[in-house]
Amino acid sequence: MAEFLAHLSDPVLMATPVFLLFVAIEILALHVLGHDDNVIGYSVKDTRTSMSMGAVAVVINGVFRIAMLFVFAALYELAPVKFSPHDWWTWVLMLLGQEIVFYAYHRASHRVRLMWAGHQVHHSSEHYNFSTALRQKWTPYFQLPFWSILAFAGIPPWMILTGLSIDLVYQFFVHTEKIRKLPRWFEYVFNTPSHHRVHHGSDKEYLDANYGGILIIWDRMFGSFVPEGKRPTYGLTKNVESHNLLKVGFHEYGSILRDVRAAGSWRDRLGYVFGPPGWQPAKVEAA
Repeated sequence: MAEFLAHLSDPVLMATPVFLLFVAIEILALHVLGHDDNVIGYSVKDTRTSMSMGAVAVVINGVFRIAMLFVFAALYELAPVKFSPHDWWTWVLMLLGQEIVFYAYHRASHRVRLMWAGHQVHHSSEHYNFSTALRQKWTPYFQLPFWSILAFAGIPPWMILTGLSIDLVYQFFVHTEKIRKLPRWFEYVFNTPSHHRVHHGSDKEYLDANYGGILIIWDRMFGSFVPEGKRPTYGLTKNVESHNLLKVGFHEYGSILRDVRAAGSWRDRLGYVFGPPGWQPAKVEAA
């Protein structure tokens, strides 16, 4: 059991001092090197909100990793084929599988309102900097059914958790406006600050684009890739206008509940919960 639980160590938690260091470096760079008028930079209230959301998320995710590890272990025992962590190709399979699963989960988080209610936390900042990466939801539960696929496919449970953490660590570094474009070959294959700025844009042409974690190739393959053109407008299409942590974290759940209560049919109730954000019942035209 001790060896089993030892796999719960989280690379994201261990990388936290590095995250904070890069936040400090970016703030210093903005003040010392300056920035153009199109870069918002940092604000005290916004940064405090992002870091506070992230600090609580670390605790919640730490507890949730225990549940994930036990579920993955059970599914791994049922897997028809089991891959060994000692084989290098298992790591390749894990990383590729992790990226495909993350793409599907991330895309669903933007297209299913109940999932968006949690994910919108990460998009709620009107700033775009390294501290924005730390603004994470407190409801990670929908990760379980998506990443369970990897366990049933024969990937060792602790490797799945490691892959999830590797993805999150990489994604921290794409949350900046200080890096414009990287070499063309890198931009074609990997998620970059330019690609992810588009993902955080609330502009009509940038909505529901660039879902990739480490790789951007899935977006190119499945038609969700949008290149960066004009500078994105960051935040939600309707911003929260609050730094209250509970409102930032749960306001969309409240909106869903109000819509469900006011709905006139079960079809409409299901639409408000499982339809895309902004879904509305079809209007019946008078004869």
